[in-house]
Amino acid sequence: MIDRVRRNGSALVLAAALARTGLTALRALSPGGRERQNHAGRTVDLYAGPACAAAAAAGTARVRPAVGLAVLAAGACGAYDDVAGAGDDRRGFRAHLAALRDGEVTSGTVKLFGISAAGLAVGAALKERPLDRVLAGVVVAGAAHFVNLVDVRPGRAAAAVLALGAPGLLRAGPGAETAAVAMGAAAAVLPDDLAERTMLGDTGAHALGAALGAAVVAGNGRTGLAAHAVALVAAAALGERVSEAARRSLG
Repeated sequence: MIDRVRRNGSALVLAAALARTGLTALRALSPGGRERQNHAGRTVDLYAGPACAAAAAAGTARVRPAVGLAVLAAGACGAYDDVAGAGDDRRGFRAHLAALRDGEVTSGTVKLFGISAAGLAVGAALKERPLDRVLAGVVVAGAAHFVNLVDVRPGRAAAAVLALGAPGLLRAGPGAETAAVAMGAAAAVLPDDLAERTMLGDTGAHALGAALGAAVVAGNGRTGLAAHAVALVAAAALGERVSEAARRSLG
């Protein structure tokens, strides 16, 4: 028990330190280099996203290298959408898949298939049976999408990662350490996010969500995977309602 708490605590602290160091370094190297207006019209930087993605990837790679690569891939897909999709008002899977049917490959489509592939890679690394691997892919991609859905106001996504990751710390094994990594990275940027100095963007939201999903995959058997997959698919189908609930939360 003591060893488990020590391992989880070390993973959380390391991820938090990496994310905080990364955020500080990016601001020092390129002050004002990556900025965007938030929902309230305030100018914030986008450095929390890459800082969290790098920290989550490094932290999860210590637990399982394949998971670290998948988290990094999810963050990279989000980063592509942050840049290439900045002026695209289309939201949700349906809009991007409709564009694909018309022959247009949007940044959202690239993100959808890229993160899905990353999720399946996690499943292949952590599970043996084909069905479990598919369910794992759904969980990782669904968790990445869910965290992005709630990233609609300052602090919502990071707070969601902390709340959803906490139960995973009660489990033994790599799932708990992976959840601790996601929580540490989120906690490190939460104060600046709430103060509207930075935002996670798709880069950070997808990376943290993928790490959370990987924690679920590592800590659950088929029944748990199926339950999480159903819940995450339902959340994706009700995407606008989920985002609206996040907007209204915390005041």
